[in-house]
Formats: sequence, structure tokens, C-alpha cells
Amino acid sequence: MTSRQALAFIREHGVVLEAARGPVPSLAEVIAGEPVRGSWWSHPKGHEIFAVTRAIRDSDEVLVCRLIKGKVTFVHRRLWPALVRAAGRLPSDHLSQVREVHTSSGRHVTKEIPFPDWVPSNVRAAARGLSEEAALAEFAAWIESGGNAAQRRAAANGRPAAPRAQAQRKRRPRLSGKR
Repeated sequence: MTSRQALAFIREHGVVLEAARGPVPSLAEVIAGEPVRGSWWSHPKGHEIFAVTRAIRDSDEVLVCRLIKGKVTFVHRRLWPALVRAAGRLPSDHLSQVREVHTSSGRHVTKEIPFPDWVPSNVRAAARGLSEEAALAEFAAWIESGGNAAQRRAAANGRPAAPRAQAQRKRRPRLSGKR
């Protein structure tokens, strides 16, 4: 997948997780073409996932934040007015813009620009023109919990959900210090 294709995917879906599992598609899984078990770094397409996600992080069309469950989330620019309008209903620390900065020593440091400091004036103006209901409707697909997360991810990624194995837990006997 190219960065252009990834950007089109994010534009289409509006809200996409970088690599985590959740109620919206995971870009890492879309690039991999399958669910990623463990870290995507060890996946055969790990280098491609890295290159594409870094290009998306650098795009002016995408807000990188921790909107969903505190995980790195990509929000396409077309949804920024709705996000700003609905901000009062969302955790404010999840709305900070996440930026990767390269230091002179070569280290990568994550910086966060607090909400609403990152919001452009034209987005603020567009947000004022939306009702809260209209803004929240933009996010209805992931705010509402229809179906399980695997079913929503599979549908968003264009494939059927795999049946979930029912793992049976065995209770371990409690160990106590007394004999």
C-alpha cells in the first residue's frame, strides 16, 4: 500500500487507528492484509507499515491524536470541524495533536500540542456552524457499539470476521504463605 492509498483509506473511513485494535479499522492490519498478531514490527510487512504510517503522520490532511482508547488514531481533515464541535463530549487529553520530533542527537521524541491549540481558525469557524448532534453523528460508527470489535474491523477492512475461538480458562489454585 502506498501512502497515497493509505490517505485515501483514511479519507474514506474518517477515523482509523494506526495499529491498535478497536471499533475502527487499523491501518497496520490493512497494510498487512491480515490481522497482526503481536507487534507489527515483527510482521513481514513491518517496513512497509512503518514507512506508510510515518508518511501519514507527516500529512497535513490527518490529525494524529490518541482519540480512541488512548491509542494513536488518525482523523482525516474532513472530520476536524465535527471533532472540534463534539470536543466537549470527548476526553480532552485524547484530542491533543501527537507529533514526532527528531532531535539533533537523532532521537525521536513525541510531543503533544494540547487541544485546541492545534485547531486552525477555518476549522473553528466550520465547527461553529455544526450542531452538536450533526457533529456526533459523524462519529456514530465508532461511538455506538453495534457488533463486536472483530466484526466491525473485518467489515471495515472488507473481509469476513474470523470465528473467535472460545478459550477456556483453568483456575489456578491459590497459593498462600500458610501450609
